[in-house]
Amino acid sequence: MTITTAPPEATPLRRKRRLAATLVVWLLVLPGLAWAVTRMFGWERGIGVQFFAFTPYVAAAAWLPALIALVTRRWLAAAVAVVAAAILAVSVLPRAVAGDRGPQTGVELRVLTANVLFGGADPETLVRLVRENDVAVLAMQEFTPGMQSRLTATGMDDLLPHRSVAVEFGASGSAVYSRFPITGGGARRNGGGFLQSYGTIQPPGTGPVLVESAHPLAPYSLEVLGGWRSDLRDQPRADPQGPPRILLGDFNATLDHRPMRELIARGYRDAADADGQGLVGTWGPYDGDPFPPVTIDHVLVDRRIGVRDAEVHGVPNSDHRAVFAVLVLPAA
Repeated sequence: MTITTAPPEATPLRRKRRLAATLVVWLLVLPGLAWAVTRMFGWERGIGVQFFAFTPYVAAAAWLPALIALVTRRWLAAAVAVVAAAILAVSVLPRAVAGDRGPQTGVELRVLTANVLFGGADPETLVRLVRENDVAVLAMQEFTPGMQSRLTATGMDDLLPHRSVAVEFGASGSAVYSRFPITGGGARRNGGGFLQSYGTIQPPGTGPVLVESAHPLAPYSLEVLGGWRSDLRDQPRADPQGPPRILLGDFNATLDHRPMRELIARGYRDAADADGQGLVGTWGPYDGDPFPPVTIDHVLVDRRIGVRDAEVHGVPNSDHRAVFAVLVLPAA
């Protein structure tokens, strides 16, 4: 004879609790799965475009639901969570490891790009970065008349005497400063309204090199997403039959955005990604807002150009950090 003190409703209650726990585990797992699938196929749309800049953080957090599912023995949920986390890890982690740096023999060129935030960035820091890193080409976005005057006053013209500038008040101005003479200089206004200064330089020992300060529209609202995609799509392609090209600037996109990956696939490599620095944040903002930095400033180089080094440097009075890269140009 079996005697039990459990009330008749105990077993159904345990089943309900187990079902509820399983539902909670799946609610934790499914967002990571959706994120991984969207990232894998480049399906980000709408407000998801902004959120996708934070994919590296999601990739790190995606292992927590997998651990919870394993600990609670929800084996199917655990398997799905592990697959989703693995997809995100494969998408993100290679940026933290040096990869294909391209050619390593040729003429060295040191470049720097900085968004100067409506011309308010500290000019002395920019001059110091140029001097200490022996920078030969400096690209700036949101370049204003005041910024140009302050750079001149702090000695930038002595370091980089040649320039192709398009000054405007606000966020639309652009500039390329160079140690070497610039030919064919000018600026084009992209669909988002930002100017992009460009020009051709020819350092000793190499052929002509096209340089452009890139600044596609930011995806700040649903209404401008089409313009954001168009600006990235309309960036110049690397032309294997023409001079090598360097695009550097504030692209308002990370490597987790499909349009940015498609741009790179048109004959470029990302210098920071090639050097294992592709997860270093370049835009915070750094004014106390409660969200972490993302990587939207890039140095893109024609695949005929190698990468030796890449670094990120803070610039006071700007919400962006400057990106520095040591490149290797093909010898003439």
